Amino acid sequence: MIHAIYMKNNKIFILLPDGVGLRNFAFTNFYENAGSQGFDVSFWNNTPFDLSEMGFKEHKITHSKSHALTDLVKRARNQIDLNQNIKRSGDKVYDRYRFPLSYKGFKTALKSSFVRGLISVFDSEKGIATLRKRITFLERKTPYYTNCLETLRKENPAIVFCTNQRPLTAIAPIVAAQDLGIPTATFIFSWDNLPKAMMVIETDYYFVWSSHMKKELLYYYPYIADKQVFVTGTPQFEPHFDPSLLISRAEFFKTHGLDPETKYICFSGDDITTSPNDPQYLSDTATAIRKLNEKGHKLGIVFRRCPVDFSDRYDAVLESNKDIIASIAPAWEKMGTNWNTILPLKEDMALQINTIAHTEFVVNLGSSMVFDYVSFGKPCIYVNYEVLDSNFPKWTIEKIYKYVHFRSMPEKTAVVWVNDPSEFEAKIKNLLQHHDQHVKAAADWFKVINQHPVNLASERIIDSIKTIITT
Repeated sequence: MIHAIYMKNNKIFILLPDGVGLRNFAFTNFYENAGSQGFDVSFWNNTPFDLSEMGFKEHKITHSKSHALTDLVKRARNQIDLNQNIKRSGDKVYDRYRFPLSYKGFKTALKSSFVRGLISVFDSEKGIATLRKRITFLERKTPYYTNCLETLRKENPAIVFCTNQRPLTAIAPIVAAQDLGIPTATFIFSWDNLPKAMMVIETDYYFVWSSHMKKELLYYYPYIADKQVFVTGTPQFEPHFDPSLLISRAEFFKTHGLDPETKYICFSGDDITTSPNDPQYLSDTATAIRKLNEKGHKLGIVFRRCPVDFSDRYDAVLESNKDIIASIAPAWEKMGTNWNTILPLKEDMALQINTIAHTEFVVNLGSSMVFDYVSFGKPCIYVNYEVLDSNFPKWTIEKIYKYVHFRSMPEKTAVVWVNDPSEFEAKIKNLLQHHDQHVKAAADWFKVINQHPVNLASERIIDSIKTIITT
């Protein structure tokens, strides 16, 4: 337990450049825990949410417009970072993270040509340093930066802590804080972001999930020093250990119209970019469940779609299998056109936890849901086969599991691999009866990915912030 200590300035600004950080820092116990340790926490809020209605202190950000050239410089830097990763490692896997430049339309083609020109001139470690400086130079010229300076001078926080290292809209607030001598920190919000070259902001300190992630951070960004990095874990898994969020199986089943005599597995959907063939994988899972039920089992599927996927691509599968598939949609709200404006509601936390608690295991394609389920002592199936006659001939599942973050898996048995749709039936049946080996291996993987004890991540973050502002 952290004990409150006297601080000359106890004000923390939690920068929410987009909705990604809501789940980790507004919907967990982080705010309450920080307050109990003597901190005055305010959210510097660039989301559409009115956090004051939830009892939080907030300062709304308005007109968060970056410089017109910043995004182009950032895109060039991203490509050069990937080039340097290949040069550093001799591994072509980093090419898999690229998004091709578009040349559709005159303006788009002009921008892409500009980005390509930057890449050709600055493709080196020295060039990256030049682009990093150029980004801060551009952002200092914006009204957004000036507004951030005014807010920070007025509020005088002891630290600005950014919940996500990726958004352009985080650059100006961070640069403004640094120009005023206010310490800054950022949280690396996802387990796969560092190999992707997704670092957009530069802060004085970095908070990461694990020692594994710390090694990645220092490897990919050699200008960051060891002393700048704090290993804390992530708050996103903390609610799994909060019994107050759980309801009974009977209540959960009644609320969602589930059959109390049926055992349900969860099919957790991916976004369309990651898994365009997801509807077929759901259909194949349903076919296997139907065959098992014909042999005396009583099984069903709870379908939880990817929270940022509001498409109709699953509708046909759900309709044709409505006798065995129950769709329980995540409690997220669409507040804009981009994926990062589709934001979680607080009630989704309990919904996800109870979905996990009251289903047997999860089926998906390569997501971190394996860690959500192992938190409850439950296993995971990873789908691992191509779909014949797919409408997405350029997409391949082989690309997914070659991503760098899967190399952290200590044993292949951390998940059950379904390498052909014909394997589903036997592997589901076996997993219902024997899953201890997979749970143990997944738990070992979780220890690599996220600092344990899992439920103390917020305390470690608060403790690290205290270290920064009192040193």
